[in-house]
Amino acid sequence: MPELELPNPEELGERREKHFSRRVALTTAIYAVVLAIAALGGNNAMKEMLLAQQQSSDQWAFYQAKVIREHQYRGLKLQLEAQLAEPSSLKGAERAKFEALATRFAEEEKRYNAEKKDIEQDAKKLEHLRDRHRNRDPYFDFAEVFLQIAIVTSSVAILSTSRPMFWFSLVLAVIGAILTANGFTQLFALPFLHHATGH
Repeated sequence: MPELELPNPEELGERREKHFSRRVALTTAIYAVVLAIAALGGNNAMKEMLLAQQQSSDQWAFYQAKVIREHQYRGLKLQLEAQLAEPSSLKGAERAKFEALATRFAEEEKRYNAEKKDIEQDAKKLEHLRDRHRNRDPYFDFAEVFLQIAIVTSSVAILSTSRPMFWFSLVLAVIGAILTANGFTQLFALPFLHHATGH
């Protein structure tokens, strides 16, 4: 009867450890990819927020310029109307010229008022966009923290061949991935994150 060779328990243990370490290393690489995506999302959200802020500031400056012009035309129109109200001051062709001028100033005042309202709407849209990007940013920040801790704990899991540590890293990474996805999609809002941003 041939001798049955039993595998060395130490060898089996080593193989198991190698298999575990390989699996954890591969998973850690996936964590790193998600971390890179979170960092990119955070950078983009910040850039978009600053751009929208700049554009809304430009629109409000433009709005102010329109308001000033509107008031100038209103002032000129009121001066002409006051002059026209005095019966003895203007006669014939001169009076008609002043009336035409007053009418033109009234039209300009109306035009600037209408343009001002459009600019105000654009500025408010840009502010809304800015706030949306500002609300996205903290999700990416927290995702990066969770994913970085996940990478550290999975590295510890490889060194100590600790399965509980690996599962802990996996939980952290899943939270990080969910926060990253939410940074892009805004499917849910965590009130404490928006409170931190002043909303």
